[in-house]
Amino acid sequence: MRHTCRGTINLATANITVEDSCNFIISNGGAQTYHLKASSEVERQRWVTALELAKARAVKMLAESDESDNEESVSQTDKTELQNTLRTLSSKVEDLSTCNDLIAKHGTALQRSLSELETLKLPAESNEKIKQVNERATLFRITSNAMINACRDFLMLAQTHSKKWQKSLQYERDQRIRLEETLEQLAKQHNHLERAFRGATVLPASAPRGGGSAKDECCPGKGDLSDEDDDNEFFDAPEIITMPEISGIVLLYKHQPEDTKKEKRTRIPNKPNYSLNLWSIMKNCIGKELSKIPMPVNFNEPLSMLQRLTEDLEYHELLDRAAKCESTLEQLCYVAAFTVSSYSTTVFRTSKPFNPLLGETFELDRLEENGYRSLCEQVSHHPPAAAHHAHSRHGWTLRQEIKITSKFRGKYISIMPLGTIHCIFHSSGNHYTWKKVTTTVHNIIVGKLWIDQSGEIEIINHKTGDKCNLKFVPYSYFSRDVARKVTGEVTDPSGKVHFILLGTWDEKMDCFKVLPGSGENGAEGRQRAEESQVLLWKRNPLPKNAENMYYFSELALTLNAPESGTAPTDSRLRPDQRLMENGRWDEANAEKQRLEEKQRISRKKREAEAMKATEDGTPYDPYKALWFERKKDPVTKELAHVYRGGYWESKEKQDWSLCPDIF
Repeated sequence: MRHTCRGTINLATANITVEDSCNFIISNGGAQTYHLKASSEVERQRWVTALELAKARAVKMLAESDESDNEESVSQTDKTELQNTLRTLSSKVEDLSTCNDLIAKHGTALQRSLSELETLKLPAESNEKIKQVNERATLFRITSNAMINACRDFLMLAQTHSKKWQKSLQYERDQRIRLEETLEQLAKQHNHLERAFRGATVLPASAPRGGGSAKDECCPGKGDLSDEDDDNEFFDAPEIITMPEISGIVLLYKHQPEDTKKEKRTRIPNKPNYSLNLWSIMKNCIGKELSKIPMPVNFNEPLSMLQRLTEDLEYHELLDRAAKCESTLEQLCYVAAFTVSSYSTTVFRTSKPFNPLLGETFELDRLEENGYRSLCEQVSHHPPAAAHHAHSRHGWTLRQEIKITSKFRGKYISIMPLGTIHCIFHSSGNHYTWKKVTTTVHNIIVGKLWIDQSGEIEIINHKTGDKCNLKFVPYSYFSRDVARKVTGEVTDPSGKVHFILLGTWDEKMDCFKVLPGSGENGAEGRQRAEESQVLLWKRNPLPKNAENMYYFSELALTLNAPESGTAPTDSRLRPDQRLMENGRWDEANAEKQRLEEKQRISRKKREAEAMKATEDGTPYDPYKALWFERKKDPVTKELAHVYRGGYWESKEKQDWSLCPDIF
């Protein structure tokens, strides 16, 4: 700020501190100090966040202006090193020029000698040979000249851009040093907080919280993600919803409790409080593929990725109801609600599932209770890919192959699922496809972990041409809109909008019929019949004490329960996962390393066999999944793993002779 009024504080040098829940202070460390009060804690946090962002921009602008005037930011050592490199390049180019001069001199002499030979009376064959040698000598001289010119151009380019390269290199070094210092400081603070926590008196979970009404305890503020207190996370109490009869759609979904013919467990051992040195792990992880980082189980939850994939079926009743719809547009509304519901289990699940071993499987047989069977298999390890097939006697089949691509960016983790999900309804033959959106885990370095979903999903009915476009709105501190918002439109093949979908991916989805003659201003701008509002889906409340059980849902609590008769490759039999669930994390880490080393040895053995077969010229069959086969999908034209059959027959016979030994 070059020109300021009296009393102005420069943001680049300002100190912003929080005094209490509503008050904060801005000062310049000298005579100017402002005490500000917000109307609420949320409003205070928005102001503090906005001021911190503005301060960061001011510091960046100041640094850029200083850099343009002062070029001494690059260290003298690096300058000397760069100059020596350029000097060496120059000498090498001079040597090449000398060699080029000698080549040109001797080449000219050679051509002159060949010309003299042509004047002599030699046989016709000799003259032809001499001409060929002469042409090759000319080509050689032209090529050497071109090589020298290219080397000279390279040297000029290196000299031109050397300053830019050096500044970029220095900037990356500074960023790395700054990040290392931040992580080291975080590790110290983490250890200090652990020591303080051990010395503090821990209140029981049932102790009442002061300062809040019963209403406040039931209704969480969805937009307040800045709260650092883990205890301030509440969940909606179950409520009874009236199901109105509305013409045009057989609407309203209400989750029915699962049948209790088979007694299912309702809790798992509480998550232990283990200390962890973040610095020793995270400093070597930046920029790497998440699936290739040797993570301890401290970052995990006691479920595999195959089990997390199976959790998509938690609200399978949506597909049961969709199978009964006579209208394809109504059916598409339920399919869209099912798509959104698969993300509801992730809102508090910040832990990482176990990476499945190659050939690992997971079955979920709920044929008697809910009418469906599900099977997952890890069909590839690098890149990690899992195939999933679920079949319901209520008239639908769901299949997918998901490849997980993830990156650790220092402050957040981006998880990008790749692959197409297929849902086929048996009676109508309607075939729907869609892809998943990007999941982001924020505040990896500092602050409270939280998850967001962002992107767009297009659900297509390949039989009729109907479409549904869903938009997952990314969270923003500065937006007054509801957090985790999802909007959607259901259109016919001509593009006419018939239904509007509104809701959040962590709570519920509503459906509205569009009034005839509405405008084209998006899902919220169109005129909708408010009286036609119908609740398609609502999230089930989490079990009691879920915060001590990794925030697992009722279905997730049952997925790793021991079950007899499963394949020897089933995730329930994975020893490191079982040890972690039982709270024996040190043993789980040792077992995890053993399993990963065993998998490495198997991969190297396959690579050696493939190399030997290539050398011998003999055919070699690469690794193939046991229960799925890779084929071209006739609808999407993509190569994907499709269930080949045989698993449930093998289970009935208890014949697992084809299963590999992976545990």
